[in-house]
Amino acid sequence: MDNRSKQTMQKDDSQEQKLLRAYHAIGDELISLASLPELLNKILEISKNVFQFENAIMRLVSDDGKELVLAASYGYPDPAIKRKLQMGEGIMGRVAASAAPVLIDNVTEDHDYIPGIPDARCALCVPLVARDRVIGVFNVESHQEGTFHSEDVAPLMTMAAHAAIAIENARLYERTSQLTERFRQLHQFNDRILQSTTLGIYTLDANLCITSWNKRMEKASGMTENQVLGRPLLTLFPVLAEEGFDDRLNRVLRTGKPEKLQLIHNNLQGQRRVQKRRLSPLKDGDVTTGVVIVVEDITEFKGLLDQMIQSEKLAEIGRLSSGVAHEINNPLEVISYSAQLLLREESLSDFHQELLTRIGSEVERLQALTSGLLGFSRSGSMKKSRIDVNEVLEQVLTFIGYQIQRGQHEVVRDYGEVPAIMADPNQLKQVYINLIMNAVQAMKAPGTITLTTRALPYGVEIDISDTGDGVEEAIRDKIFEPFYTTKPEGEGTGLGLYLCRKIMSDHEGSLNFESTLGEGSRFIIRLPLRTR
Repeated sequence: MDNRSKQTMQKDDSQEQKLLRAYHAIGDELISLASLPELLNKILEISKNVFQFENAIMRLVSDDGKELVLAASYGYPDPAIKRKLQMGEGIMGRVAASAAPVLIDNVTEDHDYIPGIPDARCALCVPLVARDRVIGVFNVESHQEGTFHSEDVAPLMTMAAHAAIAIENARLYERTSQLTERFRQLHQFNDRILQSTTLGIYTLDANLCITSWNKRMEKASGMTENQVLGRPLLTLFPVLAEEGFDDRLNRVLRTGKPEKLQLIHNNLQGQRRVQKRRLSPLKDGDVTTGVVIVVEDITEFKGLLDQMIQSEKLAEIGRLSSGVAHEINNPLEVISYSAQLLLREESLSDFHQELLTRIGSEVERLQALTSGLLGFSRSGSMKKSRIDVNEVLEQVLTFIGYQIQRGQHEVVRDYGEVPAIMADPNQLKQVYINLIMNAVQAMKAPGTITLTTRALPYGVEIDISDTGDGVEEAIRDKIFEPFYTTKPEGEGTGLGLYLCRKIMSDHEGSLNFESTLGEGSRFIIRLPLRTR
């Protein structure tokens, strides 16, 4: 073998070794580089080292398949880089359209040539093919004719194939990263919605184990997400099974149809809550894999609704009461006056006098009832002035002192230093009289009435307590309802406490009640310093 042949073989071996190193380098870069632009520039750098190109340009097919978009280059002037190429246009466009390499010894004789480097003569362009699809082109040029030979095409095609696979994988990685980021952002957005909503939302799998639990559920249940995730719902909250909630859940899982219900629920703190629950199937395609439960606590709403309905009822009763009271008062006046005239007759027997006396007392009782009805039906006008609640209490004790003494009850005064408040003294007296007389009537045996006053940061508090028998828990919530009374028939209208609370409400204050059976009762009045 002559020296020339040995040199050729050595050259071929060197070229093959360089190509192998180039393939490995491209593979290594694909693993280490995070972005496509970095990878493309690295591929050009590797090809420059292997093939000793003075220039190179790489264009990729646009997403719509109509253009060749610059991806990376070196040694090319700005006009060549900035020029847009259509598919089929110029040598690169022709290669992209045909997927076949093109070698041109003299570009000046090629009518498709579009100027690249200045004074170009020779050009070699190969397609970048990945998965049987042209994704771009790799193009090099030279100032001298015949610089590139047909022997250069195969190794450049091989390297271009490796580069194309690397590019496609890098693109796939970028798209996967973008999708992952989009899914992450979407998950965060959905999670923010779930955590920000005022509704309790949680999900269960097919075994009724909790798979999600939002902040509202944490607040309502008193259990954090970490405490409940993966655990059976009915094990954590056995009361739900008692309410038949598990039957609804299993029906949603079985039928794939939504359910809704409203129930009264006692939470873990023992609080009685009214809840609306909407159960929706959680689907994977057509298969129901779990349940989404939306919990809306309507306790306060229902309370307000009941109050509104009650207010409407009371308003209607008030209008009716007013009309009835006026209609009854007129004949009562006639009956009372007639009874008084008849009592003046000297010829009346004792029996007739007793009957007339009873008529008079019954008329007085009916007039007291109609007076209460009128007080119930009309709000009246307040005449506020600056008053001392202690002084008003003393005035009331003077007025009803006889009734207290007759029952042999003791009055304990525990007055504090309280500021003057703006209130209607006559209406406040009405409240005091009613509450103290209730205390007197509640104590069958001699007892103690304790009157306590104290200053509050925003006003004053007046407590009126007795040592009577107290009130049963079952009826404590009813004592402020109109026409409800525990007194024997004929001794009360059931309007006194209702009117007292109404007066306090008109004064922007409050009237509350506490009682212990067998120990006594306590009324608590709170009034602000000033009212509008």
